[in-house]
Amino acid sequence: MKKLLKIIGLLLLLVIAFVLIGGLFIKKDYHIEREIIINAPKEKVWSHVKSLQAFAKWNPFLEKDPNVKVNFTGQEGAIGSVYEWDGNSDVGKGSQTITVADSSTSSFKSHLHFIKPFEGDAEGYVKLADAGSNTKVSWGFDSKYKYPMNVMTLFMDGMMKEVFDKGLGNLKKIAEAK
Repeated sequence: MKKLLKIIGLLLLLVIAFVLIGGLFIKKDYHIEREIIINAPKEKVWSHVKSLQAFAKWNPFLEKDPNVKVNFTGQEGAIGSVYEWDGNSDVGKGSQTITVADSSTSSFKSHLHFIKPFEGDAEGYVKLADAGSNTKVSWGFDSKYKYPMNVMTLFMDGMMKEVFDKGLGNLKKIAEAK
């Protein structure tokens, strides 16, 4: 039994050392961007991107909690309007505020404030571009993580890519529907 406790203690110590030492060398900035081509004109795709209410219809994070509480404040699609969510441990709690919603450039930007499970901020965006008769959609966000939380960035890419791809797939289904 003592030997097992020693092994567990040593493993725990190694994990803590990895986080503390690794955090010194790992970047603090995090960027993710995923793209998809949607077989629909840019104007049609924009109608599903231009507001937080429209985003909620293809938001893959909401699928992780059917009982998530959602609240919208402000004028739909206007700069400064806010989307708040409060869900289970998979969804967390936070808010998203529109900072840019420009139909002429097909650019939508927002500030995200995460409260649970971890406090943090990020800048999100969706950009549309012509791709022949189709529309190229780029969805991403940028964030900074303080030491030693920046170690999390090593493990985020796989999960975030999967979730962003799911959301873009949801958007594609909605935008390509007749």
